[in-house]
Amino acid sequence: MKFPVNIEKIDSPPTYQTGLGAAFLGDSLDLLNQLPDNSINLVLTSPPFALQREKEYGNKAQDEYVGWLSQFAEVVYRKLKNDGSFVLDLGGAYEKGKPVRSLYNFRVPIHFCDEIGFFLAEDFYWFNPSKLPSPIEWVNKRKIRAKDSVNTVWWFSKSEFPKSDVTRVLTEYSDRMKKLLEDPAKFYYPKKRPSGHDISKSFSKDNGGAIPSNLLQIPNSDSNGQYLRGCKALGLRAHPARFPSKLPEFFIRFLTEPGDLVVDIFAGSNTTGFVAEQECRHWLAFENELQYLAASSFRFMPEDSDENDLSLAYQKVMLGNSVEIIQDTRQLKLFEKGNKYQA
Repeated sequence: MKFPVNIEKIDSPPTYQTGLGAAFLGDSLDLLNQLPDNSINLVLTSPPFALQREKEYGNKAQDEYVGWLSQFAEVVYRKLKNDGSFVLDLGGAYEKGKPVRSLYNFRVPIHFCDEIGFFLAEDFYWFNPSKLPSPIEWVNKRKIRAKDSVNTVWWFSKSEFPKSDVTRVLTEYSDRMKKLLEDPAKFYYPKKRPSGHDISKSFSKDNGGAIPSNLLQIPNSDSNGQYLRGCKALGLRAHPARFPSKLPEFFIRFLTEPGDLVVDIFAGSNTTGFVAEQECRHWLAFENELQYLAASSFRFMPEDSDENDLSLAYQKVMLGNSVEIIQDTRQLKLFEKGNKYQA
């Protein structure tokens, strides 16, 4: 498939490239501005949250967060196609020294819609049952608050009718629904419900799965994927704020089609790009930390890659060479452009 945009027009070469995508080192604002307007189908990302404690990957204070994030959103708006979407995963936070919640992640959609022009297509909530209890002071020590285990995931659209198809993300039927489908007459009688809903015979039709809700229950407990195995083998610290592949998978399937372009502007370990590749979408990943981007190449290496293969890819990226990863031949190629970045 032909790449949707000409990445050769970007000032710097990709750190690595696959059959469907490319990862770039640099400031997302600069990289985004080099893409054509109306060219992206989906921007899906999880930026550094506005937490009180500073993290190693960098994060902004709550009082400046909305303004900082809006710089990126304004450019994203221009670069999206008219039926494109912007999906933003944001974690909650507490006010400093107080057991009360910050409103920063709710101010984001209000500002994006009122000031930039986005529509809030739908609000989603990612429930991570494996999340550790936090914040420690209010939950573990004083025991006056419950565990914070839900992120807000805002689905913004450029128009009121963005591209979407919920039939691509159907969930498994409940046991009760399966029994109903096996013998509708035994379990189900079409009639008008007290709520006023008129439930017809079509309710017992097998549509291949149930409509998902906007509460996404996805544990963030991956411990043996190719990325983490590679980091462990080479003694590298994995990115500390990864989201599980099922999260971008849901939105990539829901909001795009094969051949569409998916962009992550805070790529980190590049889960989004990896899932997009698996789903036959083109992708671009932007990240300003070279070591995170170099290690993210492990995701695209063949499953039988040994430690030498992983080390070769990592070292070439760290030394400033552009690497092409070709899965079917286990071959690494150096682009002619190189030595652009310094480790």
